[in-house]
Amino acid sequence: MKTRKFSEKPKDLSSRVGAKPVVCYPNDNIDQSNLNILHKARNHLTKVNEVIIPPRDAKIFEVREGNFFRIESVEGPQVGDLNLFQLNNLDEKFYSGKSRALYGTHLSVGDKMMSSFPYLRSLATITWDTLDWYGYDEDGGSVHDVIGTRCDPYTSKLLSGKDYHYCCHSNLIRSLVKEKSLSIKEAEKVVHDVLNVFMCTGFTKDTKQYFMKASPVRPGDYLEFFAETDLLGALSACPGGDCGSEHSSDVAKCYPLKVSVWSVDPSYLKNLKNSEISKYNNTHGLG
Repeated sequence: MKTRKFSEKPKDLSSRVGAKPVVCYPNDNIDQSNLNILHKARNHLTKVNEVIIPPRDAKIFEVREGNFFRIESVEGPQVGDLNLFQLNNLDEKFYSGKSRALYGTHLSVGDKMMSSFPYLRSLATITWDTLDWYGYDEDGGSVHDVIGTRCDPYTSKLLSGKDYHYCCHSNLIRSLVKEKSLSIKEAEKVVHDVLNVFMCTGFTKDTKQYFMKASPVRPGDYLEFFAETDLLGALSACPGGDCGSEHSSDVAKCYPLKVSVWSVDPSYLKNLKNSEISKYNNTHGLG
């Protein structure tokens, strides 16, 4: 933590501090014209599938390109940890760090779920968010973060000395092993940093540590996405429940989550611009 100071202040302090911040990755050049088309299309959706995610567990689901999907609270306030992959290539997966760099610490309507290198394209666009009214609270907290990586058994063991097998990382591992026939070793390589759906988080003002607080999500709330390629999703219903007290334990009250998949007549998407894999030539100065 940088609250403890060991070094002395330099004599030229005034020339080193006070610089104005510059946005690292201005996203003005990322085309947002699809959003108006998607907002019109979502008024004509037909449900084609539904998956219930049990508490303290995870399940996978598939979404075809051109379909929508929703993650919904159904019985009580519950946080979910989402992994997204290109359906036929698990090496292309959600890149939370780059999504955070492009859109900020918390995602909402119009933000894109960017994929990993060397692909770097939008896997999905967020099209609706019933919690977008929340904004940022007095503590700097907001919902749907790409800050936290997911609760996991390794950090739990480090901090508590105990083995806990139903944290989100392990839940996601089990879902891929059971439903996609991956080995544990294979699943460990592809499970990745998540979108923390419905989770309310931020950084403390004094120590700048990652915090969580009880989620404002209630039954009927949902986060909706449009699939820009064929997707495999894996969603864990976090053992922290609404994440208002603790996670990586069986203490919190937990509820299921629902994933629903929705189709739309392609005529409503006829002017949509396709998501394209990065056109960088991949030579890295060596070709």
